[in-house]
Amino acid sequence: MQANGAGQESSELSCLNSTQNGESSSAGGSHSNGLLSSTNNGNSVGTSNGASTGPKVGSLKKKKRLSQAEEDVIRLIGQHLHGLGLNQTVDLLMQESGCRLEHPSATKFRNHVMEGEWDKVSLRLPWLHDSKHLDRYEIGNHSLFRMKFLLLQQKYLEYLEDGKVLEALQVLRGELTPLKYNTDRIHVLSGYLMCSHAEDLRAKAEWEGKGTASRCRLLDKLQTYLPPSVMLPPRRLQTLLRQAVELQRDRCLYHNTKLDSSLDSVSLLLDHVCSRSQFPCYTQQILTEHCNEVWFCKFSNDGTKLATGSKDTTVIIWQVDPESHQLKLLRTLEGHAYGVSYLAWSPDDTYLIACGPDDCSELWLWNVQTGELRTKMSQSHEDSLTSVAWNPDGKRFVTGGQRGQFYQCDLDGNLLDSWEGVRVQCLWCLSDGRTVLASDTHQRIRGYNFEDLTDRNIVQEDHPIMSFTVSKNGRLALLNVATQGVHLWDLQDRVLVRKYQGVTQGFYTIHSCFGGHNEDFIASGSEDHKVYIWHRRSELPIAELTGHTRTVNCVSWNPAIPGLMASASDDGTVRVWGPAPFLDSQEVDGLNENCSNMDS
Repeated sequence: MQANGAGQESSELSCLNSTQNGESSSAGGSHSNGLLSSTNNGNSVGTSNGASTGPKVGSLKKKKRLSQAEEDVIRLIGQHLHGLGLNQTVDLLMQESGCRLEHPSATKFRNHVMEGEWDKVSLRLPWLHDSKHLDRYEIGNHSLFRMKFLLLQQKYLEYLEDGKVLEALQVLRGELTPLKYNTDRIHVLSGYLMCSHAEDLRAKAEWEGKGTASRCRLLDKLQTYLPPSVMLPPRRLQTLLRQAVELQRDRCLYHNTKLDSSLDSVSLLLDHVCSRSQFPCYTQQILTEHCNEVWFCKFSNDGTKLATGSKDTTVIIWQVDPESHQLKLLRTLEGHAYGVSYLAWSPDDTYLIACGPDDCSELWLWNVQTGELRTKMSQSHEDSLTSVAWNPDGKRFVTGGQRGQFYQCDLDGNLLDSWEGVRVQCLWCLSDGRTVLASDTHQRIRGYNFEDLTDRNIVQEDHPIMSFTVSKNGRLALLNVATQGVHLWDLQDRVLVRKYQGVTQGFYTIHSCFGGHNEDFIASGSEDHKVYIWHRRSELPIAELTGHTRTVNCVSWNPAIPGLMASASDDGTVRVWGPAPFLDSQEVDGLNENCSNMDS
């Protein structure tokens, strides 16, 4: 890039003032890089009658002084056009507006970096950081040292790549080391002297090599230390537009798909809006194969199967069609004499554990792929094994109940550890492989470590915790609390984040779930026969799904298909919820009788 604004450095950093006669200031000429050239020792010179000495843009009439926001917008547009190579257009824009894209010395600095003129770059730095400008630009000495270090590092690597070992050694010893900055990195850089060839150097340094790519990356880093009045942050307009798109997505109640971070994937001409018809609040299937109350349902971790447990003593495994998302019966697992009230898939979905209600002292460990019973475990007829959770290694699980049983077992049902006197309502294993969360009869959730036999209180409620589940990242816990409804807790900070409104929760055990893309949503059954859905950040439900005729005991959101959800009810059915069928808008509106809107 050509130099800009040679001569006396002007104190003006963004826009040039109009002349005394109200005539627009203009550049003495334009250049191929779209940065405003100036004449008369760097001062902007106006011409009579608003005429421009550069490309003719027409007669410029007296105009009001631009506000700071208007100046910023012009500079952002100019930077974007410059990045597209529309340099003449940038020249005209800056000339007509009276603005300057960046300070002339900043332009020189940029040109020197891109050309690899390291000696000239070092001459630019003192101007950018001399004592007169430090306070004014709020550039600290630490930033100056950091910039020098980055520049010298690039210089050193380029010398090494070119085979100029002596010159590189001189940079290392005579320039980098005296900075006394980031000595650990200097030791790493010195090791690159042993690289046998350029490819080895680029691989070990994780560096693109000498050229435009690495120098552009270097400039991006350097610009973060300069105030925007001197040099705009790289690709600032794209950054602002991307932030706007992300904010609109975050505020969209029904956004349930992954959004490509590339601006090319969205239209900037319209606001981001997701249609309600794309959300899983329409009945796609009603599964009626169970012949009694359905107490539990759970999708497998890969989303390809659904397991449902019923009072009718059976577990049914359903296969999810990858294209139509329709479910079909895969196999039935029988023999659970007390009924099935809880199910847990192993991490690899090979096994499924089934637990019964309070009076059941047994659990069943099934091989889902073969349909064979791997283990039927019962430590004592006085036990009550009503809950289970898998260790992340898939080789162990914990189980317990309200009569004081709390065991850790292997796949053959052998007892590995036990915790005496803990009355367990619900269990969850954290990803660290050591900590087990258990809700108990004291209205709390405690963390138990089976390795060092320590425990600690994490959550304390004022009413019984009927069930809970934990988000994938292990940070949030979703509780169904008797007579209170659904509560969201932060396990790390140990604080109650939100209480969700609408659901009817008495003393029945109801299981809620996280769901949707990035687990942005929460769904729960209810004793009023409905399924409630909330956006995680909103206390009011965004949808109430009707169709069941008795209490909805459990809701499971497919972890791989964000638009698929299942609910199990005492009415003996499992409902599968998905987006609206492919119908016109009038027909979609007619489907809304099973999806009432509760938007605030």
